[in-house]
Amino acid sequence: MSTSLLYHAFGIVGYYYQSTCFIAGVIVVAIQADHWRMRCPVCKSREIHYRGKLVRRFRTVPIGQKMVFIDLPVQRVECTRCQAVRQVKIQFADEHKRYTRSFERLVLDLSKHMTIQAVARHLGVSWDLVKGIQKDSLNKRYRLPKLAKIKRIALDEIYQGKKLGYLTIVLDLQRGAVIFVGNGKGAEALIPFWKRLKRSGARIEAVATDMGPAYISAVRANIPDAASVFDHFHIIKLFNEKLTKLRRDLQREAENGLGKPVLKGIRWLLLKNPDNLDDTRNERQRLDEASKLNEPFATAYYMKEELRNIWHQPDKTSAQNALDEWVKKAAAADINMLKQFSKTIAARRSGILAYFDFNGLSTGPLEGANNKIKTLHKMAYGFRDVEFFKLKIMALHETNYVLVG
Repeated sequence: MSTSLLYHAFGIVGYYYQSTCFIAGVIVVAIQADHWRMRCPVCKSREIHYRGKLVRRFRTVPIGQKMVFIDLPVQRVECTRCQAVRQVKIQFADEHKRYTRSFERLVLDLSKHMTIQAVARHLGVSWDLVKGIQKDSLNKRYRLPKLAKIKRIALDEIYQGKKLGYLTIVLDLQRGAVIFVGNGKGAEALIPFWKRLKRSGARIEAVATDMGPAYISAVRANIPDAASVFDHFHIIKLFNEKLTKLRRDLQREAENGLGKPVLKGIRWLLLKNPDNLDDTRNERQRLDEASKLNEPFATAYYMKEELRNIWHQPDKTSAQNALDEWVKKAAAADINMLKQFSKTIAARRSGILAYFDFNGLSTGPLEGANNKIKTLHKMAYGFRDVEFFKLKIMALHETNYVLVG
């Protein structure tokens, strides 16, 4: 082995090759620092005196299937200019780590295609070492994302089981990147984000959320100039929940009156888009039969489809007319559920119509990110380190490979 090979194979510059030995199936390469390059680590002065050495061993990239270690006597120096007594800096590794930067890069490259456990087995190192390298890299890149240029965001929470509970996610809708992961849900979970956003000087023009009062009040209090856009998926989901409850109530009344249980077994059909009903399984026919036999149910079901059509209008004016007409119709219906929902929709009118001001802005991309988060958590069988999990979430937009344990 030669000194030039230190650079080309291991990325080591400023050191001389001394010797190679083989110990218990591993390769140990001894190197020596170039004294002409030594400086005081504090003031960078060349006016130094040598004050002893300590041999340190670093793991580096393997040769074939053989582990390779670098042995380096780390020089301690005394500076005549600043009087500091320190060990000189190591050029190819971080001061407090026992592996080289080239080994770190290898671990990160392998992690693009392999799990933490697979990388650890392949390189013959511990799971914790691989995870630590990944976490350090994620920390440097994603812990404090830049917020100054962000214009549009989406807010939502995701439930991650009893151990983690709820996490509140903030997504940059322009880049599709998660820019904040908070503990818990509601306004309190967003407090650290609002502080960072205020310091960044960002001017948020629109926020996509559900119609939850906690998010609405938090947005108004912290970014009052931003428009709140109420996500149409959440609105239809909320209506579906009300429709399911109405179906149960009507079915209970029918059973008490010894009526035919026509509304049983159609819960999942209610949640489907009519265009997705499967005629080969008579799904449309079953819904039609249930609707004919129960007028309140039929009214509520078709009102849901009219509500969905509001977001398919060609422009804001048409949507506004359709929304106002829907509210009047629902308020006039002899169904308490529709009357109550009409009040909810009327109170959130401006946020619903803001959808057309921002080219169909919604939390759809955030729902996609939430599905990826669930998959990430499932594939890893959970995360012991919550901060590590949060960093993984913030890296999801650039992840097209496995980043789990």
